[in-house]
Amino acid sequence: MKRALLVVLACLAAVFIAGCSGVGGAVQEEEAEASADQPNTIFVLTDDLDYASAQQMPNLRSLLAEEGATFEEAFASYPICCPARATILTGLYSHNHNVRGNKRPVGGFEVFRDGGLEEATIAARLQENGYRTALFGKYLNGYGTDDPAYVPPGWDEWYAKPGRFEYYDYDLNENGELVSYGSAEEDYITDVLSGHATDFVDRAASEGQPFFAYVAPTAPHSPAVPAERHEGDFADEEAPRTPSFGEEDVSDKPAWVQDLEPTSENQASRIDERYRQRLESMLAVDEMVGSLVEELEAAGELDNTYIVFTSDNGFHLGTHRLRHGKKTPYEEAARVPLFVRGPGVPAGTTVEDLTLDTDLAPTFAELGGLERFGADGRSLLPLMRGEEPPWRSAVLLEAFLDGKSARAGEDEQAEDEEGGAGEEGGAGEGNRTDSTAFGAVRTGTHKYVEHENGEKELYNLEADPYELENLYETADPALVEDLRARLEALRDCSGDECRKAEDAS
Repeated sequence: MKRALLVVLACLAAVFIAGCSGVGGAVQEEEAEASADQPNTIFVLTDDLDYASAQQMPNLRSLLAEEGATFEEAFASYPICCPARATILTGLYSHNHNVRGNKRPVGGFEVFRDGGLEEATIAARLQENGYRTALFGKYLNGYGTDDPAYVPPGWDEWYAKPGRFEYYDYDLNENGELVSYGSAEEDYITDVLSGHATDFVDRAASEGQPFFAYVAPTAPHSPAVPAERHEGDFADEEAPRTPSFGEEDVSDKPAWVQDLEPTSENQASRIDERYRQRLESMLAVDEMVGSLVEELEAAGELDNTYIVFTSDNGFHLGTHRLRHGKKTPYEEAARVPLFVRGPGVPAGTTVEDLTLDTDLAPTFAELGGLERFGADGRSLLPLMRGEEPPWRSAVLLEAFLDGKSARAGEDEQAEDEEGGAGEEGGAGEGNRTDSTAFGAVRTGTHKYVEHENGEKELYNLEADPYELENLYETADPALVEDLRARLEALRDCSGDECRKAEDAS
């Protein structure tokens, strides 16, 4: 009975995805083979990297930002690991791909696989279109728990890390064979992935086949461990003391924020230490970006390759009294870094239009010559080229947990216990992101949030970019009603419905 149900779900997922219009509408049954001069794509996806920390990385600045475009208003539609990664792979909002958490029964790798989504990822579609595809690093939370040697469909080469978030002493699934790495300096996970990725680029380029490389390092996910050569490189850094750091007056915030203790000096010191570890762990990722650019240049493919760099979600580092974590509607959790370099992308440009993780798969699809790809998002290619197309005026932010309060700390802590998400339960610090399930609409000027328990928030982001003053009780009723209606239209949208709701003014 269970197997029959899974088959039905898989079929429904395939039908749903085929019916969503994305780049050009419904999925075509056949695609033309990619030509040898079709552009390559290297996608670098970090884990829990906040927007501010990305600005500290020298290669990201010099090789990507200065040589391409920086997207200033990029967001994770569901700011937590597995739902965000499922969205990136499919172009669907979480309420459509149904991965609603990091662990079963509501989320994780098994929900993604059993929903039939592996056959509909951007990698699978590009592979069908003649691309050589490869994944390096993290796939989905919970992957490898039952079968660490499993290789999903859609990938020609596979170097994935099953289980937890070790930086040393781990196993890597290398094309179906488990290879063990130890504690030697050369076993550092980011360096190992960098070596595999640059080797793949070299081989794919020499064979003249266009490629799609999905590079997903562990960093800076906690417990962040830097490479030995980078220990102490940020010894004097402090977490940014923005106006929202250790927010003093939270009386207008939801009850779960009001319940958080004020940030003490000792807690601030621990936040600073976490921040330093995260930055130092990112330096090897920054070096990896440099190595990939060097390899592309040596292979003569740099001018024919798009490099896209982002994170699955942002991260709190003392903001709004949250000592760590994500899965909140606040900017620190939902906003992500996004850099793009490639053919036709003007150097040193800034894009301020609202962009979302639902846009990544449609973008890769258009770059890869797919005439049709079902998605809720839209291709970023016009923005990447410096054009000014009609664009969305709002995005949806959402969070779930089995239709009940989304206690992010419990979700992630339990996931850690079974080898999945990580440390964000934060029991040792007595602080975690216990936000409720929520839906939010974020426009260029405002953010409106409805929590499942009935609490509401409204922020004027032009006057209050750090979200310190909740205006819901005093705002113009017409403004509240407009934002409420937009949120309602987005909550259950799919495909063209999402784009129409995002565009409505």
